[in-house]
Order: sequence, then C-alpha cells, then structure tokens
Amino acid sequence: MPDETPKEPTRSTEEPKLIETSALEQISRAEIDIQITTARRYPRNLTQFLRDAESLACLDEDTAASMFYVLPRDGKRIEGPSVRLAEVVGSAWGNLHYASRVTEIGDKFVVAQGACWDLEKNVRVTTEVRRRITDKYGRRYSDDMINTTSNAATSIALRNSIFKVVPQVYARTLMEKAKQTAVGKSMSLQDRRRSALEYFVKIGAKIEDLLKVLDADSERAHKSEEDINLDDIIILRGFRTAISDGETTWAEIVKEAVGTDVPAPTKLDDLTKAATTSQPGGAAVAATPTPPTAQAGQPAPQAASSTPQVNLLAPPADSKAGKKP
Repeated sequence: MPDETPKEPTRSTEEPKLIETSALEQISRAEIDIQITTARRYPRNLTQFLRDAESLACLDEDTAASMFYVLPRDGKRIEGPSVRLAEVVGSAWGNLHYASRVTEIGDKFVVAQGACWDLEKNVRVTTEVRRRITDKYGRRYSDDMINTTSNAATSIALRNSIFKVVPQVYARTLMEKAKQTAVGKSMSLQDRRRSALEYFVKIGAKIEDLLKVLDADSERAHKSEEDINLDDIIILRGFRTAISDGETTWAEIVKEAVGTDVPAPTKLDDLTKAATTSQPGGAAVAATPTPPTAQAGQPAPQAASSTPQVNLLAPPADSKAGKKP
C-alpha cells in the first residue's frame, strides 16, 4: 500500500528582497508626512476662518455678487456657491490642497477632474465634470471654444471638490452675507437696478426676455424695469455669475425658464469681456456661448487622445498620509 502521508511543503531558503524606492519617492513621502504633521500641529480656527472668508467674500459689491449663482430648473430657481466662493473658502480654510485638470477631450464631451485634500482631517475627494463641446446641430466646437469650455469645466470640478470637503453649512452662511452686500447698501434702488441690467445688455439680452425670466417663478408681474425689486436684483446677480462661471448661457436660461429659444451671443471676445468685468481683479472663467458656424470645406478638429483618470492628489501607496488616523 503506497505511503499517503502528506508531505510538508518545501520552504524557500532565499531571503525576501527589499523593494528599493527611488530618491524622488522618498522625498515625496517625506513632504506629505511633514505637511500632515504640520497641519495637525497648527489646527484651523473655525471662528478665524469665517472672519477671513467673510472679509474676502464681502470685500465690495461686485465681489459679493460673484459668490453665488442662480439657475432656472423645472420651473424653479436653484442657487448655490460659485467658483469664486470656492476659491475664497479654499484660501481661508487652511491646511488644504486642491487642484483640477482636464482628463479627456472626446468627440462630444470634455471631462475635467477636481481634487481636494484636507490635510488636517485626512479627507480627500475627487470629482469629475463633463461639458458638451458640440452645438445643438451636432457640430464640434472650434479649438478656442473647446479651450474655453475646458477652463470652465476645470473651475466647476474644483468648486465641487472643495465643497465636498468643506461643509456646505459654511458656504450657505457666506452666501447669505454676500447677497446682502451684492445689492449695494449705499446705492438707490434705481442705481442698483441699472447696475444689475448693465451686464445683460452687454451680452445682447433683451429686456423683455429678462422680464419674462423673472416672471417664470414669481408671484408678481414684471411688466417693465420699474417692477424689478431687490430680490430680483439678487436673482439677476446669480444669473450673471452662472454665465460667467460657464455654468450656463443666457439662451439656456431663457429656454429653461420660458421655453423659447433666443439668439445667443456669438462673439467670444464680447462674452469674455463681459465675464471678465464681472469678476474681481479681472480674473474670470469665460462663459460657454453657442459657437460660430463652421466654415465650409474646413475639416472638424480631431479629438485628442484620452488620458488616464487618476487622483490628482494621491500619495504613494505606502505613505503614512494614506492611513486614516
């Protein structure tokens, strides 16, 4: 009868090999560890954060007006914190890393990725945003318009990632204070109304269309400019920020609120100029207007190759930063 005694597995006598890391990897891990250690040694003060953020967000009327946006959706208006407010919060929050980039430019969409990392709490979030780069006829945007749309997408992705890490309750508090500053306490109602309408006139919006949009979700009738009150001015300021941040266009706002198509601005320079003047310091993300008609006989630009979608702020796998305390 054969011997059925199980044999012990043979054990290797070779010593395990150590995986060598490059000097660059060691430096990177050391930098991350130092940043986390420093962040916990000097924790943020929430009272100081709110004070600093409010002083920046309410610096003046134009700055305050850029802190929130308003969009019509399904017969209602939605509002939220803007890209500019995300930049203010990110700066005042402290111990925070954030970044954004374009990860893919396809035939119909551009994809942007935003990432935010709270070093003190060790919370890291990555978000993605897709923006269409074709018009309503299916024609692909020009290279300039694709670049403009990409910039808007990266800004929106950055905003979304920051407000996934920083609690929304702080954003809401700052938004309400910014609204009060945006209407202009030292100006008469007539001057405030004129200031709010000036931007829409610059981008080619008609007053009658603007009044229809304000009528869409209001209990009051807006028959003339004189019917625009302080609440309406705040809404117009929010529309302006949404257009400047690339969230929407004036044509899309009218179509969503009223259900009719209106001609959209076609000159990129005009729209960029209007968007730039709406932001503090002249820095702005241009809106995404309807692109000009493609020239006959010119081939459409080819789509760029996709790049891997990776976490922008991911530390090395064996870094201490990747471990939850």
